[in-house]
Amino acid sequence: MDLLNGYRASLAEFTERVAQVSPQQWAEATPCPDWDVRALVNHLVGEDRWTVPMFAGARIADVGDRFSGDLLGDDPAAAAADAAREARAAVTAPGAMDRVVHLSFGDAPGSEYAYQLTADHLIHAWDLAVAIGVDPTLDPAAVKVVADWFTAEEQAYRGAGIIGPRVDLPDGADAQDRLLAAFGRDPGWAPD
Repeated sequence: MDLLNGYRASLAEFTERVAQVSPQQWAEATPCPDWDVRALVNHLVGEDRWTVPMFAGARIADVGDRFSGDLLGDDPAAAAADAAREARAAVTAPGAMDRVVHLSFGDAPGSEYAYQLTADHLIHAWDLAVAIGVDPTLDPAAVKVVADWFTAEEQAYRGAGIIGPRVDLPDGADAQDRLLAAFGRDPGWAPD
């Protein structure tokens, strides 16, 4: 699987799980200690909203606080689907991978930003799945795309405080559990 297909798969993994959140689950805990289900989904919707102007060449200051606060409204699943549709169009547009994107840490090619988006959607799809009690199995090919990229990025992410400590796993752990552990997730996490 190539990067763009990995991105599409991770986006689908996340939005399909958002559609499965029942009304009483929005306040449930997630593996992200500071976020309940609603805050987690709002984070990804915000990221999807940012994707469009970033791939269009905007700088962070240009966007400002346009995507701050609650982006979910009364229909979080519809908000997530709409944001994902717009983000997917921006990321998969011809030439998007070669564009310069002005990120918080500096300029990067669109492909680097797409890897970051792919990873965030995939890992948070798992977070959301275990929080709401649905199948947490991720697309194995998307897991490989993210794992292959993240091998060189893990220490930088950890050093920047973006992810927690790597979780120790038993011998023979599968690729999904190894990726989750690299992102500081305990594959055995379950809500209290």
